[in-house]
This record gives sequence, structure tokens and C-alpha cells, in this order.
Amino acid sequence: MKGILGRKIGMTQVFDQDGKLTPVTVVEVTPNIVTQVKTMENDGYEAIQLAFDDKREKLATKASTGITSKANTTPKRFFKEIRGVDINNYNLGDEVKADIFEVGEMVDVTGTTKGKGFQGNIKKYNQSRGPMGHGSKYHRGVGSLGTMLPKRVFKGRGLPSHMGVNTVTIQNLEIVDVDLENNAILVKGNIPGPKKGLVMIRSAVKNMGKVNKRAELVSYVKEEVKPSEQVENTESAEA
Repeated sequence: MKGILGRKIGMTQVFDQDGKLTPVTVVEVTPNIVTQVKTMENDGYEAIQLAFDDKREKLATKASTGITSKANTTPKRFFKEIRGVDINNYNLGDEVKADIFEVGEMVDVTGTTKGKGFQGNIKKYNQSRGPMGHGSKYHRGVGSLGTMLPKRVFKGRGLPSHMGVNTVTIQNLEIVDVDLENNAILVKGNIPGPKKGLVMIRSAVKNMGKVNKRAELVSYVKEEVKPSEQVENTESAEA
């Protein structure tokens, strides 16, 4: 198991050498810092804690500042633990970069979904509405709240409430490209959360270690034309 923390930038599309178009989500993954290494002797389980995204010191809590100071790094905004890793490969203060994953590797991505405010049963739970005519007078109500006995609402009954802002994991996504120079990872398809939302990329639980073969991506580089060449091209066109 391995993982890294990042920030969702948005979606785009890329082409490979075979001419295939792939929709991808761009995730910014600046180097993560290992702020804690938890062992079986001290903590009862093995894990590492990663920190991501710099933060002003005046906005950081004393607890988080104490953790980052031990790792000799600046205050961070996003902390997450990853279990199932080989803690012998990590030391306090180490950097985890985008090249921890390779092209074609299967991953699970966890993020927080968009908030949609206070919503009713029809939108939130896909319930059916009542008749709209013939004097029904019951159109978008919540429906029956339970039986006569016991005289209470059963647990789990869907009622109008806040919708969204849930932690969601999408499994078995594929790494399309790893850009170490720009600290970015391209993930095939969409991932949870809004733009600039914080996400965690981990090895796929159901396909750990699986790496698919992918054709190399096409890169379009616009060549710069020198002023002298532009003049020559103009003269030849006029002639």
C-alpha cells in the first residue's frame, strides 16, 4: 500500500500515440512530508502520516505545529494517515513525490463531495411525488413516517436535510500520466469533490499492484518562429 495527498485542479482530455482520447482529472501533488511514523510498539498499529499544502503559522493550531516542527517542516493544512505501508521505507521528514505511482497503475481516490445545501426527499432520496391534480393537495411531501405502533419515527427514515459534503472513495481508477516536473498526476475519469478540493490517492485495494500498459501520450509543443524567418516567409508569399 502507498499513497499521496493532493488537490483536485479540474478535468481535461489527453491523446495517446494511438489517437485515443482519454478524459482525465488533474491532481496537484506537491511533495508530501512524512510527519509521523506509527509503530506497533508505540501506537498499536503501523502507519505513516502525510502532510500536504503549506499554511500560515498564525492559522495553525499548536497541536499541528508541534507535529510539523518535529518533522522540520512548515505548518500544513491537510493531514492523513495511510495504513498497510512498510514503515521501514519511511523516515520522519521524508518527502513523498508524484513518482511514487507509475503510468497505468490502479488506484483508489478519496475526496469530499460537493455541498448541495438543504434538500427535500425527492432530490436527496429520489422519492416519487404525489399526484399533481384532482385535488390531491399532496405533491412533494415526505410521505408516511411509520406505523401506528410504536408511535415514533424509525431510525434511518429519510427526511429533508443537508445534502452532500460526504467522504466518497472511487475505486479502480487508472493513472494516465505522472508529471514530476509540474507535480501533477493525471487520473482517468472523474473523482469526488469540487475544484481545489483535497483528495487522497492510494493503491487500489481490489487491484493492488496491477499496472496496465498504456500508449505514450502526445505532447503538443508550439515552435517559436524567429522574426527574421517571419520576414522571409512574408516576402516569399508576396513573390
